[in-house]
Amino acid sequence: MKISELKERRIIRRPTHEFDEFGYRIYNSFEYDFPYDATYKGNETERLLAKLIDMLPFFLIFFFVFEKIGFISFLYSIPCVIISGTLCEWYLGTSLGKAVFKIKVIDDFGNYPGLLLSLKRNFLCLANFWPIFSDYIPLANHTWEKEHTEMHFSMNLNNKICKTYIIKKSKIQEIRNLLYPQK
Repeated sequence: MKISELKERRIIRRPTHEFDEFGYRIYNSFEYDFPYDATYKGNETERLLAKLIDMLPFFLIFFFVFEKIGFISFLYSIPCVIISGTLCEWYLGTSLGKAVFKIKVIDDFGNYPGLLLSLKRNFLCLANFWPIFSDYIPLANHTWEKEHTEMHFSMNLNNKICKTYIIKKSKIQEIRNLLYPQK
């Protein structure tokens, strides 16, 4: 079984136009199978910060030890992060930055990604830094807020292509229990 094939059964209650003898609305219950969501909300910011934490040691090495200017140190640290991220995710399922946020990378079968899959995923992470702009319009009663444009990073393109998942470390056992139920 694969994570992409897992289903989560939910009961949705929808109101009707009818009321019972006490004046309470009558609801119809419907059961639906939704795709299982292995990720968690708000992981884009944590992943961006984790990538910056991964880059920091390499940047500092190139900046202070090899005495390169800041921009060159930043550029040199990118391939180092790709290579170190590939090896760490293949062997440990996490990198230094992801370990700070207790994040793991798993493939569609619930295991750490293989070497080639991890390398592909880390090369594709460069596409994740393409910003997405969206307009924010506050609610009508939020008069203290202003309309503005927000910038977000889509940190999931490489995971969609490689069929990998970013999950919290505490959720690994739950996912493995769903994939391989005990008999």
